[in-house]
Amino acid sequence: MTDVTGTVVRLKLSLLRNGLRQSGGRRAAFVASAVVALLFAALQLLGLVLLRGHAHADAVAVLGTAVLALGWAVMPLFFPGGDETLDPTRLVLLPLRPRPLVRALLAASLVGIGPLVTLILLAGCALSVAHGAAGYAVAVVAVALALLVCVALARAVAAANVRLLSSRKGRDLAVLSGLVVAVGVQLVNFGAQSLGSAGLGRLAPVADVVRWLPPASAIGAVQSASEGSYGTAVLQLAMSLAALAVLVGAWARTLTRLMTAPDGSTLQAPDSAGGGRPATGGGLLGRRLPGGRTGTVMARSLRYVWRDPKTKAAWVTSLAIGLIVPVFNAVQGTGSIYFACFAAGMLGIQMYNQFGQDTSAFWMVATTISSARDAYVELRGRALALLVITLPYATLVTVVTTAVLGDWTRLPEVLGVSFALLGAMLATGAWTSARFPYSIPQEGHRNVAPGQAGLAWIAIFGGMVAAALLCAPVIALTIALNVSAGGEAWTWLLLPVGGAYGTAITWAGLRLAAPRTAAHLPEILLAVSRG
Repeated sequence: MTDVTGTVVRLKLSLLRNGLRQSGGRRAAFVASAVVALLFAALQLLGLVLLRGHAHADAVAVLGTAVLALGWAVMPLFFPGGDETLDPTRLVLLPLRPRPLVRALLAASLVGIGPLVTLILLAGCALSVAHGAAGYAVAVVAVALALLVCVALARAVAAANVRLLSSRKGRDLAVLSGLVVAVGVQLVNFGAQSLGSAGLGRLAPVADVVRWLPPASAIGAVQSASEGSYGTAVLQLAMSLAALAVLVGAWARTLTRLMTAPDGSTLQAPDSAGGGRPATGGGLLGRRLPGGRTGTVMARSLRYVWRDPKTKAAWVTSLAIGLIVPVFNAVQGTGSIYFACFAAGMLGIQMYNQFGQDTSAFWMVATTISSARDAYVELRGRALALLVITLPYATLVTVVTTAVLGDWTRLPEVLGVSFALLGAMLATGAWTSARFPYSIPQEGHRNVAPGQAGLAWIAIFGGMVAAALLCAPVIALTIALNVSAGGEAWTWLLLPVGGAYGTAITWAGLRLAAPRTAAHLPEILLAVSRG
């Protein structure tokens, strides 16, 4: 048992270390992301400690722990850079029993920035309610127990869904789950806004219930022990311990089934006689696409959106959030019409890591690129395929938001800013796809290969910051026309200006990314094929 646990932990460390050895850029991205995450955790720890003695500190601590557990359950499945714990399906051929393997994988799951950040946050929650020797003694046990429950919950959910995103039968469920997560995140956001205006007192009724639900019950035990209710504290700790036992048991059963039952998702149904569409794309869409390589690339990209489970889930999530944020804020009367630009931003993210979406199949595309011109046409086809969806959708969201707010005079300028932002996202997405490619594993629940999580976050957020800076001229013109005397009469010009600027910046971004793509094809192929 000890040997298995030590071997798996060392294997986890080796995978992370070898991933960072590939280049200085990857090491820098990992270090930068780790510093940002730890700085965030440290600030949260300070804030929680400052809550000591506050009347509602217990409500914040208990609900904070519940939110952490929820994040561990859903984030690794639907967001890039999730937990990098070893995929158990890679150990199928080894003579390992489920329970020793569970212990080994549980220990390996505690290695990484995510568990460390969670430990810091849980420590802050416990310190905010701990008083006296008994309270601090229980806090040590409660923090460790809550962390184990969070990790076990994440691994149990991940093991149950490890084949989901690579299974055609599970594709629609994966898309639905992504949509639920997108809606849930926004509901939490609006709840936080409501809480900010009403005060922490509104948390008390919910916290009274949640403090009995694991792993929040462990933090609730700290408060109970601090108040002298030792029987209640023991009961709350026992509930978290029982939850841990149930999760580990469910995880072991799932691993047993996963490692002994055949994978039905790999059994392909025979094609019907004469069935199947032409590889170049048939139907109404195929007839409307341009000819040559551009049309072929567009058809391939759109087919990925419709057929590939992970790509489809990412699109559905972006479409949902892009509509929910501006429209919900408009309905609540707290939003600006410029929130409609959020739709263009969310959909523009889909341009990032274009080659990683191809995974190991990118080698077939790479064989057709022999010059910067070929790379430019490839990138242009991918950008046009994205525009087929994003351009009308961003326009629709803007019109709906405008209708809810009733501010029709600002529709042209908001559309102009949205088009400029979309063009900037396409430009930076093309460049980061060539400069910071990363692998999206075809199997399992992860969206980033081990060792590349920091690179993925830096590429995405760095590109988004660059896109915002590229939009500065259009934003400055918008502000100038709105603040100058008589300028509002000319705001309609922002629609053609924004459209033209977005087109020009997209063209420039594709032109800049094409030479690098053609010159660094081997490095790109190596980076995207790691999954």
